[in-house]
Amino acid sequence: MNTPIQTSVQRVRKHLLAKFSRSFASAITLIAVALVCFELLPTAYAVRPTPSPSPTPSGEDRGNGNSAAENVQALISLTTGVNNTATGFQALLNKTTGSNHTATGAGTLFANTGDQNTATGTGALLSNTTGENNTATGASALQGNTTGHGNTANGYDALRDNVT
Repeated sequence: MNTPIQTSVQRVRKHLLAKFSRSFASAITLIAVALVCFELLPTAYAVRPTPSPSPTPSGEDRGNGNSAAENVQALISLTTGVNNTATGFQALLNKTTGSNHTATGAGTLFANTGDQNTATGTGALLSNTTGENNTATGASALQGNTTGHGNTANGYDALRDNVT
C-alpha cells in the first residue's frame, strides 16, 4: 500500500541519487581533463650554458688560488688561501688564508682559520677556528669545535658540543 508520504520519500531519494550521480560524473570528467592537460604540457629540460672563451688556458690558476664560492658572502674574506670551495650563505666567511677546505651549506666553517677541513650541512663546523683535518657531515655537526684536530662527525648534531 502506497501512501502519499512513502511516495514523497521515494521521490526525494530518487532525486538525491540522480543528483549525486551527476556530481560524481562531473568530478570524474574534470579529473580526466586535468590529467590530459598536464600530460600535454611541454617537458622542461636543463640546459647547459655555452662556455665563454677563456683567455687563460684550461687548468691554469686564474688568480683566485683555484678557489670557488657560490652564494651570498661565501668565502668573502679570502686573501691568500688556495683550493677552497664554499657553497652557501656565509660559508667560509672569515677564511682569509689557508687551503684545501670544502664548505657546503649556510654557515659552514663560518669562523674557520685552520686548514684542510670539510663541512657539509647547515652550521657544520660553525665555530671551528684553528682546528684542522676535520670532517663534519650533517646539520650542526661539530658545531662547537674550535681547536679540535682530526675529528669526524656524521649526522645531525653529531659531536655538536665537541671543542677539542
